[in-house]
Amino acid sequence: MSSPEVVQMCCLIDEGERCQSRATGATFNRKLFKTALQRRQRLYADLEAGHNYVCEHHRILLHGMRAKRKRKDSEEEGDYQPEVDFLQLQMNTLRRYKRHYKLQLKPGTNKIQLVEAISKHFKTIRVSEKKSVPLFISMVKSHKSKLDQPKPMESS
Repeated sequence: MSSPEVVQMCCLIDEGERCQSRATGATFNRKLFKTALQRRQRLYADLEAGHNYVCEHHRILLHGMRAKRKRKDSEEEGDYQPEVDFLQLQMNTLRRYKRHYKLQLKPGTNKIQLVEAISKHFKTIRVSEKKSVPLFISMVKSHKSKLDQPKPMESS
């Protein structure tokens, strides 16, 4: 004589009512509970259930919430802009940047005005990592600066 199979129901209380769906092998753990709280979902484990298995519907819902969370250091967006504090640079460095990129500023601009103009310009620059990283490494190894290289003389 075989014993009847016990059917476990989902252990979650959703919006105040116990879920009546059949539980799968997925479990409702502390990490998923915290995620549900952060997403303001009203999901709680029923302590009287005696297990922590959830139904397929809630498994998909909970794992979907986890997938939507973005990492802080994620660069999925193509418009990633690093924060550069130009105020930390010396005045001669800021003038050198202005001269290199031929920024048009009125004579006698103070450091704050220079930093504002440089910050605005810096945000418009698009950089190819495939080109700039190897160039940077070779410049560091050779102890040279691209800005220090003499410009070719123009013939009149």
